[in-house]
Amino acid sequence: MNKLKLILPLIACAALMGMNNTTVTEKASAYKSRIKADEEITTVLTAGSKDAIFTSRASYSFSIKNASDAVQTGKVSYVATTPGGQVVAKESRDVKVSKNSSSTYDFSVPGMKPGFYKINFMVNVSDYDDTTRRVFGIRPEEIRSNHNRPADFDSFWQSSKAELAAVKPEFKMTEKPELGREDRKVYLIEMKSLGDITVRGWLTIPKTNIKNKRFTTFLALPGYQVDLKPMLGQDDDIAIMTLNVRGQGNSRDVIHPKRLDYISLNVDDKNKYVLRGAIMDCVRAMDFIYSRPELDPNRIEVSGGSMGGFLASALAGLDSRAKLISAQNPILSDIRNLTDQDDWPMYDLRKYAGEKGIKFDKVLDNLDYFDIKNFAQNIQTPILVGIGLLDHLAPPNNEYAFYNNIPKKYKDIMVFKDLGHEVPMTYVLEEGHRMRDVFGLF
Repeated sequence: MNKLKLILPLIACAALMGMNNTTVTEKASAYKSRIKADEEITTVLTAGSKDAIFTSRASYSFSIKNASDAVQTGKVSYVATTPGGQVVAKESRDVKVSKNSSSTYDFSVPGMKPGFYKINFMVNVSDYDDTTRRVFGIRPEEIRSNHNRPADFDSFWQSSKAELAAVKPEFKMTEKPELGREDRKVYLIEMKSLGDITVRGWLTIPKTNIKNKRFTTFLALPGYQVDLKPMLGQDDDIAIMTLNVRGQGNSRDVIHPKRLDYISLNVDDKNKYVLRGAIMDCVRAMDFIYSRPELDPNRIEVSGGSMGGFLASALAGLDSRAKLISAQNPILSDIRNLTDQDDWPMYDLRKYAGEKGIKFDKVLDNLDYFDIKNFAQNIQTPILVGIGLLDHLAPPNNEYAFYNNIPKKYKDIMVFKDLGHEVPMTYVLEEGHRMRDVFGLF
């Protein structure tokens, strides 16, 4: 139901407080009738492909069910636009739905260039009106970024890794019995990373009587300003490590910005930008796993969503020691193609540039070194990417600019046409099945 219709009765009640009883009764009855119509008239929009991705023309079916005792007349229409709002197609039809019946209307959107498009379907009939918002794609495998990676991209990150290697890791594990379970031990883990900053996380290991057993390791990377806690899990053959990169969770003793300031912290200097250190924290986490005799270096999966998906993707482009990567809705792809966005993170990055008195072009020049599409061509680890077509933080055009740069032999993608910045349980199950198949966990 249209959100506006949910709040209108509340506004109406407030406005009617000064009216006489007769008027209030009449108005309340009218609103009650309207709400009843909203409950009796329903719509269903069905895409012509399971993931709303087409080769040329997009197709949809729009169904109206009229369970009321009144004939519904009016219009059904759609408007398709580019992500920036430019109208590329539209159509409107007169409709008449008899009482206690349903009607379905088929629409074919004219062929378009490769990319993703917003489409709004509107229904406006006698007792009901609503809008259904969706996104569809046309040959997304042909999407390419118009922006090149910096010529010194690889050397910048090689220097970063060399700088990290010069820092003694000082790995430390401290058991926390109060957090454990009868079948699993929990450890606080600490390590020195880039800039001699200590980062922390958690490691949970199944208890076992098997001597010298080495566990498969699942490394979870954090979303934006997420404090990852110990993950106990149910598998007695998988150790789970959660990492809080610098400035997040229990790694905030040196770097501790306000939530909204994290994404822009020192972005005016690519060598001091917080995400340079955060990515190196992930490389150091791989060093930690390799240092532990109870963890199998040949069976490591790295997984993360949102900023965690960004970190997993960047790590995959810099370090091939993991055997599987999972990136859900990774942010910061094709960043220069986000500059028209008024939402996070562009709003906060522009705000930072203004406060520092620096040109936004300078910020973009630095962000080129952190754009995941620029890491993609170096990925040599199987990676599963999950995206939602309604995601405004990691839009599908941007996600495919990253995905299409990954060598074909390593990549796979799951597309969810009706989701935003999230993935469903089907993705989680596929990720788990893939892990068990590859690592022989039965």
